[in-house]
Parts: sequence; structure tokens; C-alpha cells
Amino acid sequence: MTQFFTNLRLLDPQAGTLEPAAVLVRNGVIAEVLGDGATTPEGAELVDCGGHILAPGIVDIGVKVCEPGERHKESYRSAGLAAAAGGVTTMVTRPDTDPAIDSPETLEFVTRRANEAAPVNVVPMAALTKGREGREMTEIGFLMDAGAAAFTDCDRVVTDTKVFSRALTYARSLGALVIAHPQDPGLSKGATVTSGKFASLRGLPAVSPMAERMGLDRDIALIEMTGARYHADQITTARALPALERAKRNGLDITAGVGIHHLTLNALDVADYRTFFKVKPPLRDEEDRLAVVEAVASGLLDIICSMHTPQDEESKRLPFEEAASGAVGLETLLPAAMRLVHAEMMDLPTLWRALSLNPAKRLGLPGGRIAVGAPADMVLFNPDAPFVLDRATLRSKSRNTPFDGMRMQGKVVATYVAGSCVYEAN
Repeated sequence: MTQFFTNLRLLDPQAGTLEPAAVLVRNGVIAEVLGDGATTPEGAELVDCGGHILAPGIVDIGVKVCEPGERHKESYRSAGLAAAAGGVTTMVTRPDTDPAIDSPETLEFVTRRANEAAPVNVVPMAALTKGREGREMTEIGFLMDAGAAAFTDCDRVVTDTKVFSRALTYARSLGALVIAHPQDPGLSKGATVTSGKFASLRGLPAVSPMAERMGLDRDIALIEMTGARYHADQITTARALPALERAKRNGLDITAGVGIHHLTLNALDVADYRTFFKVKPPLRDEEDRLAVVEAVASGLLDIICSMHTPQDEESKRLPFEEAASGAVGLETLLPAAMRLVHAEMMDLPTLWRALSLNPAKRLGLPGGRIAVGAPADMVLFNPDAPFVLDRATLRSKSRNTPFDGMRMQGKVVATYVAGSCVYEAN
């Protein structure tokens, strides 16, 4: 099957360009990138892109799909449909299920379920320690053989440094990537917001931004000791950035990401105890948000993710302290990220490096770029289309989004996985 995509602006994060072009796809793989005005090859199906932007599909690290254990919150089918509608062509899924994905058998089960049900690529991660309890490391080699892309205990910090250092050493010997959550668990225990005047006025238990810096400092020391490949899932405070910059300058194999909610919202958005704004780590002050946006623009922070965490109404419609943390983000990731472009905080190629190219490179995946030989995982979108988000229209089973009722810009027109259209806007 041959398709010819024409009448488009091609967003190339690798070259840092956005210019008119045409793309030839043959059997799900990009065969040729041509100049604007190229003639349609014989026998090719013509796809008129209506002058919209064609970009590599988003690679989203850290998506929670609640299989096994909590299918009523999110299944591979519903998450896959939400991802397709949001321009996400590869979901890198978290192992914080019930039970945790900590054995080859569980990993094979979720891989089979994902292949059956999801219209997009699904790349699973596995737990770093058994049951994510931080006491005994998992069988990293067997899990890699079964297809684990990385190893993480998600938001649970491995507090035993001996266990963590052994796991890092073992992961290094196999070339495995370890993803950790930089946080001092003692300081952050029970906290629901970031400390400051707002937290005091609301009477909510709070955590200092220093807890993140302390957790990152510890992890950096262990990476220096073991030489492991390491990715910090979310860096959300200005105080953690100098330590990250130093670690990179010293040649450590470290990358870091940030969730879209911490780039676009701040601590004041919690307002009158709105639980849809309760995420982990908690939303930060505006100064932190601006510092983190600047770190993405400069390349210090490598990856933007949705941190898609479905919670049902019963988990959220509770007093703020008792409500579950997390927000869905697969469908809102692209329009929320476009806020950074419309506010002129970064350009589109820079944004797409963080959304697509860098996560694919870090995990050794073939996507994240539009180049000859790459899979035709692409998103066609209109960067300026305005809309008001109605959470009732979301495809996720859980609809806990903080963006409900907000004006947004940037709509997905179509999503392609290996050249096949998996979503088309009405």
C-alpha cells in the first residue's frame, strides 16, 4: 500500500524545521520526503492534508492503563482510543497496576491485551522491585527479554539505598533504563500541595520543593556510583534544575521529563479544593512553572509527558486530602502543550523534540521522526483551531481532567500508525 501525503507543512524536530513538503509512505514506512508541489506517484493513494501540520506521532512515557486490576478506570481499548484522538502513536505504559507488572508472565499478559485492544503502539515498562515495595529487585534480564522498555517503581521511591544501588548496577550491566521519581519520601509523606502561603491559607498538608531536589541529589550520587542509565520522570521545581544541569555537564547518563500539567498549571489553580487539580507531585508556584518551561525550551529537560493517571469519580469526589492524585492527559496533551507555543515560550520543533523525538531516542524506539525508513507514525493537526474542552467528550473511561471547560487551541485532524489512519476528526 502506497500513500502520498500532500498539501501539508512538515514539522521535523530532528532538523528543527517547519516547511511545506510532501511525504510518500509505502507499506507503513516513510519511503520519501519530497518538496512542496511534487507530483503524485503512479498508483499511490492521495491524502490531501488541507494545509495542516504533519508531525511525528507523540511518544508518551508514563501512561497508566489500569489493566490488570482496575479495568473500570481505564482499559487498553479506551486508553488506545484516547491516545489516537490525542495524536499519541506510542504509549509507554507504567507498571503501577494491581498486581504490579513485576514478572515476565504479567508483562506477557499486558502485552497480549495491548496488542489485541489498542489501535496505537504500546510499549510496556516493568517494576524495578517486586510489588514495587523497594525490598527486592525484579528479574530485570527476563523482563527485558519479555519486552520491558524500562524499569520503574513509578511514584514509590526506593528508600533502601543498598537495594536501589544494586538494582542500578544490575540494570547497567544489561543496558537497561531505570526511571525514578525524585522525591524525599519522608518530607513528602501525606502532602497534598506545595508549601507556601496558599497551602497555609487552605490548611492543607504541604511539602517543600526541596524534597524533589533532595531526592534528585541522592539519585545523582547513585548514578555516579553505578554508571546506570537513568531518567527522572518529573522535575517540577526550579531548585532541582541546577543539580540536573551539573549531572549532565559531568557526563552522567541522565535525562529528565516533566508532566504537561506542571508546565501549564500552578498551585493557585487548586483554588477552592478542586480535586481534579490534585496531582503527584503537587502543582508548583508560578516561578517554578516558568523555570521548568524555560528548562524544556533550553533542552535541559528532555521530555514532556501526559502522566496519564485515570481516577474514577468516586476517587475524586472526596475531601481534597482524601481524594486520589492524578489526571488523565492522553487527549489533552497536544492542545495543552500548544499553550506554550501560543505564549511564545518555545517554537514547535522544540516542543516536538520533547514530545516525540527525545522519548523515542531515550527508549531506543524507531518513531519520533519523519525520515526515510522510519515508521509512518504521524499526527496531522491544526495548531490554531480553538475549542472549549468538555470532559464528557473524552474517550478515556475516567474523565478526571483539570482542563474541563477551558478554552484551548490545537486540534488533532488525523492520527496514523504505520500508515493506517487510527483516528480522523469528524
